[in-house]
Amino acid sequence: MNMILFMIATSLALSLILTALNFWLAQTNPDSEKLSPYECGFDPLGSARLPFSIRFFLVAILFLLFDLEIALLLPLPWAVQLQTPMTTLAWASTLILLLTLGLVYEWAQGGLEWAE
Repeated sequence: MNMILFMIATSLALSLILTALNFWLAQTNPDSEKLSPYECGFDPLGSARLPFSIRFFLVAILFLLFDLEIALLLPLPWAVQLQTPMTTLAWASTLILLLTLGLVYEWAQGGLEWAE
């Protein structure tokens, strides 16, 4: 118990010291060069604060969705060894069917088209 308290106190002290050093040593007056957007040595062509197209976010969400599907289906070969492998197969097939229907719907609505 005594060792745990020592480790907690040490980590708390170290984090407070590092945070204080960061505030003390940090440069608080950035110049215009550091605030300007960097475009491979060229002068910026426009504002760096332009909003992204919503299609980028849609593709990112679809990627995360199908990445999650792979993570959920990865232990499927080990789950087949359970007492009810048909239930496992039914749930996995339902998940794949649901995601496939969602992808077909998104494709039919034109959400995956880049050109307008």
